[in-house]
Order: sequence, then structure tokens, then C-alpha cells
Amino acid sequence: MRAVDIIIKKRDQQELTSQEIEFFIQGFTNGEIPDYQASAFAMAILLNGMTPQETADLTLAMAHTGQVLDLSKVVDIAVDKHSSGGVGDKTSISVMPMVAACGLPVGKMSGRGLGFSGGTLDKLESIPGYRVDLTTDEFKQQLKEKGIVLTGQSLDLAPADGKMYALRDVTGTVQSMPLIASSIMSKKIASGAQAIVLDVKTGLGAFMQTLEEARELGELMVDIGRLAGRKTVALLSDMNQPLGSAVGNALEMIEAIELLRGRAPKDYYEHCLHLSAHMLVLGLRAKSLDEGRSMAQKSIEDGSALEKLRVLVEAQGGDVSYVDDMSKYARAKYVEVVHAPRSGFISQVHARIVGEASVALGAGRAKKGDPIDHAVGFLIHKKVGDKVEAREPLFEIHANDQAKLVEARTNVLSAYAFSDEFVPPLPLFYE
Repeated sequence: MRAVDIIIKKRDQQELTSQEIEFFIQGFTNGEIPDYQASAFAMAILLNGMTPQETADLTLAMAHTGQVLDLSKVVDIAVDKHSSGGVGDKTSISVMPMVAACGLPVGKMSGRGLGFSGGTLDKLESIPGYRVDLTTDEFKQQLKEKGIVLTGQSLDLAPADGKMYALRDVTGTVQSMPLIASSIMSKKIASGAQAIVLDVKTGLGAFMQTLEEARELGELMVDIGRLAGRKTVALLSDMNQPLGSAVGNALEMIEAIELLRGRAPKDYYEHCLHLSAHMLVLGLRAKSLDEGRSMAQKSIEDGSALEKLRVLVEAQGGDVSYVDDMSKYARAKYVEVVHAPRSGFISQVHARIVGEASVALGAGRAKKGDPIDHAVGFLIHKKVGDKVEAREPLFEIHANDQAKLVEARTNVLSAYAFSDEFVPPLPLFYE
């Protein structure tokens, strides 16, 4: 078997066998197949696509280039959730304790923020001491003993994906649907969960800007999951405006904890209940979405979800007092409330503009390895569909630099659009 023959076969729109895909991915990962051939392979996939079976074979080949966790000996069933990234998306920090409090083990390896979308690990690191570098053995042990673990991705998980992603980034092949789907799912499969709930974002602040693209990606990932023997469901959710109110690491951490106390913006609360219900059904703890929803709601009302977050933070070395005392989080030097320039109805809060403004304040990274400021960000007081009077509070800026605050004020004001006519609120989920 030769790499060039496999490239030619895909160039000529023929279907590759699992053996050919396995040969190519293994060869690329161990350095026998050079970058230029892998680039040609990625471009052939971008231009000609892949069948669901080919994409599943690619995903499994990538997953098996490193360690594949087997959690079946650790817990009866483990459920993972994955969000395709967005602005103000702190759902894992609320949803995982809710689901774990209902008796369903949840083990998740999360990522850092890059670009305008925030990363769960950065938010968790607002709590001093919280460890995001658990070893594989620590991951399994904690899942078995505590029923909940939320850490960073270990280096030996799907190494082919990291290598392939770096190449896609510089060869114009990031936007290939089979490559996106296999990148996400190879890590999910390698991390061992038997059931996966995918939160696929669509809109102005999402990677998939149209509902059609989001649907295609969702269906493809569900197909991969099924072909790989994992129970998988994809939810298509809105990311035209930020989710909830808080955007920024410590601010989002506070909002995620407040939800577990029953105090949260309605859109964020509903989003978390819906995700939790799907996870509980998939994890065989609830017979229907209604039952799952009421179980999740009860975990908030009886305090068991908040207690599960304490268990998580303590198990990973974090200062548990940060779960109970919100005043302990890093605070920005400057806080400014920006008022509505006119009366009317909010017709847009452009999520990407808010996300990019948050990065400019220091809440995110322009490139990998950049330091981040946990204290800075925004509180969005008015969302699409809200009626607003002139001079009413619109949003709040938390900044540590006066010049950056001025820039943020201009940028986030430009994210807002107003209408004289009534505007309906955006749906939380499409499908």
C-alpha cells in the first residue's frame, strides 16, 4: 500500500477502505507519511467529501493512534457532552454537577479557549488550585469514586488529531465537514464515554453559521457515533447572541454556580435543563425528556447539584470556598454600565462581536499560550426580543485597562441593533 495511491483514489472520488484510511493515518502520525502528502489527502477530502462509513473509519483510525480509555470497568455507563463552542457558553460547569447529582457518572476532557469562544478550563482556573492536568489513572479513579470529573485532554489522546489539525490550519482545509466531525469525535471516542450528547451551535457566534451546516455536522457526528458503537444525540442550539448574561472567565464561573442555586438568566437555565434531560435519557437514568428535566430541576432545588460541584472542585484540588463565596473571585478594576442609546426592541446582540471584544479585554487568547485575565468581561443585560427604554442599562463592562474599556464600549455597542417593532426572542434550540 502506498500513500500516493490512497490520495489519487480520493482525488478521483472513490471510496476508501478502512484499511487504506488506517494505513494513511498511522503512517502520518508516526512520521512515515510526510506533511505534504497529508496536506494533499486533506484537500482531496475537502473537495470530494467522505461517506459516513469513511468518516467513521477516519475517526476510529485517529482515536486509535493514542490511548483509548475503556470506562466500562469503571462505571456502568459514562456520558460525555461536547459543545462546538460559543460566547458565554459555560454549560458544562452547571450541567455536569446536575447530571452527576442524578446518579449518572460524567467524565469530560475539556479544552481551552481559542479565538472568540471561551474555554471551560480557563473558567475553572478562576478557582485557585483547580487541577486541569489529571492523568488517565486519576481520571478513572475520580470517575469511579466521585462520579464526576472535568479535566484537560491528556497528550496521549488521539495524537493524530492534533497533528492533522495543525496541518489543516495552514492548508485551507479547516472547513471540511468530515475532517471537523472526525476531529471532534476521535477525542470523544478516545476519552471512553459510552454515550455522547453534542451541543452543535449555529449562528453569528458559531463555527457553523447556518442551520444547514450545523445540521450536516450534527447528522455526521451522530452517524460516526452510531457506527463506532456509541449512543449519540446532537442538539442544534442558537449562538447568534451570547448564552446567558456573563461573558468572561470569573463572571461565567459565578453565573454557572448561581444557576445551581436556582438563580440564572432564563435562556441559560432552560438550555442547561434541556441538555441535562438528554444526557439522563441517553444514560438510562430517565425514561423520557420530561422525567429527565424534572430530575435535573430537583437537583438544583434540593441542593444536590451544588454539593456535587463542591465534590468536583475539592477532588481536583480547588479552593471549595469559591463555590460558596462569590466575592472571592478576581474582580476588575473598572466596572462601567453602558446605557441604551435609544428606546425600542433589541433585534440583535452579535455574539461574535461580543466574543472578540471579550478577547480584546484580555479574557481570551489571540494565540495558543497567551496569558488570560480571569476578571474581565461583560454582563449582557438586554437580549434579542427585550424592550428597552433610552438610558436603561444595556450591558456592563469589567476591565483592568481604561483604554481597553473605551474600545470595548464602542465594539459592544456596535453588536446591538434596535427595532421600533416588536421582535420575537431567539429560539434556544432548533432541532
